[in-house]
Amino acid sequence: MNNTFNYGTDHLTIGICLDISAGKTKGVINTEAEKAIRASWREVEKIVHARHPVYGINTGFGPLCDTRISEADTSLLQSNILKSHSVGVGKPIPQEIAKLMLITKVQALAQGYSGVALTTLQRIMWHIDHDMIPIVPEKGSVGASGDLAPLSHLFLPLIGLGEVYENGERIAAAGLLKKHQLQPLVLGPKEGLALINGTQFILAFAVKAVQRLNDALNRADLIGALSLEGLMGSARPFDARLHAIRPFKGTKMVADRLFTLLNGSEINSSHVNCDRVQDPYSLRCMPQVHGASRNAWMHLKELTEIELNSVTDNPVIFNADDTISGGNFHGQPLALPLDYATVAAAELGNIADRRCYLMSEGRYGLPKLLTHNAGLNSGLMIPQYTTAALVTENKTLCFPASADSVPTSLGQEDHVSMGSISGRKLHQVIDNLEYIQAIELLYAAQAFDFRRPLKSTPVIEAIHARVREHVPHIQDDRVFADDINSLHHIITDGSLLATASEAAISNNINLSHDEFGIY
Repeated sequence: MNNTFNYGTDHLTIGICLDISAGKTKGVINTEAEKAIRASWREVEKIVHARHPVYGINTGFGPLCDTRISEADTSLLQSNILKSHSVGVGKPIPQEIAKLMLITKVQALAQGYSGVALTTLQRIMWHIDHDMIPIVPEKGSVGASGDLAPLSHLFLPLIGLGEVYENGERIAAAGLLKKHQLQPLVLGPKEGLALINGTQFILAFAVKAVQRLNDALNRADLIGALSLEGLMGSARPFDARLHAIRPFKGTKMVADRLFTLLNGSEINSSHVNCDRVQDPYSLRCMPQVHGASRNAWMHLKELTEIELNSVTDNPVIFNADDTISGGNFHGQPLALPLDYATVAAAELGNIADRRCYLMSEGRYGLPKLLTHNAGLNSGLMIPQYTTAALVTENKTLCFPASADSVPTSLGQEDHVSMGSISGRKLHQVIDNLEYIQAIELLYAAQAFDFRRPLKSTPVIEAIHARVREHVPHIQDDRVFADDINSLHHIITDGSLLATASEAAISNNINLSHDEFGIY
């Protein structure tokens, strides 16, 4: 591994964060960061010895902030907070999300404002480097005062408690440490609080969502172009001049991509002089709809990257005489864009469903339900029922969690973000969207077949060929769930996008737009 990332001093991007998680980049702590970490640790020691009250170091937590803790009990206070705050419920979050939580926490703590020991960070990095990922329940965070419950579960293994995944198997953390000849850590003053105060649960879901939604947006343009060719739609609405006079970044990008994808198509040029005045919105307005979702994605990406390089601890230690009890742990800055992105993802599914319906109507020279034997065969009637169900389910998930707040901690924490729910809901919507896109791909490839012997462009032809490697042309009814699952697989494993990219590169077609990447 040649790539390294310096925690606490280098700028962390979404792409680098994902690369560390995948083992493509190694995170390290350099001399500069180590110096800052040690200095912050010494400042906390001064606070303990000076005995003037600083929240969470020599006081209780939340509504117990006025309760003084003796110097002798400051370490016990920190291990107690991990135990008492481990109240998460539900199934475990994906291992990758938990690993991203570890990575983003190290980046925040390594900046030297949190008063943690270097040995604590090194132990967390051991978990990252050896893929020993703590088990974290999915529910229990209100997204303010930090993601307290999930972060508590995440760091229980540091003190020999909780459970960990090793080689995909759940094992007790105590057994893991013993197996690897490691001792549980004895947390110093403030360390427990520093570990669980922060937005890393929300942030990890945001990081992964930026990647997944970006892929979904890229697929939406590709599959939409295939659908347009199947429906013999016009490329005129993608003329750059039209979008120069309403220059939203996402809209211009989608229009440029669609125009490029269709440029030189025999199918498209075959009906230039037809009497169709204009296409339905689901074709004509792809730049405006896909582009609006792309704009929402850009906003989420921007704010997620800010959070990746932020300190979300409380209190923040500038020095022993200068500590601030603030609200950097509050999840609202990410909760709002996550909810916005949820609507954006749902809308990609909404317009895809409309294209499926349009292809089944028997218009524009296509057979009804995309089969010549309708009646005896139902053809592609019922897959659109599934898209309709998924679209509606996504609509029910679009209520913004960030619009709600339930006071906690005896009123001390009287406004919370619920951003943890925002993050989880976004992934549920993307899960559904991936199936909707698989179904549109099924419809689009079938419609495309009826345009033979005309050819499209290299990228669209490559996408169609990729589909036909997994799903044959539909002559008679069969178990279409098998087809949907096959196409869902090439969507989620990245091979569909890889096929498009390879075809573009080999034919010198530029589909890339650097500002819409994740690095």
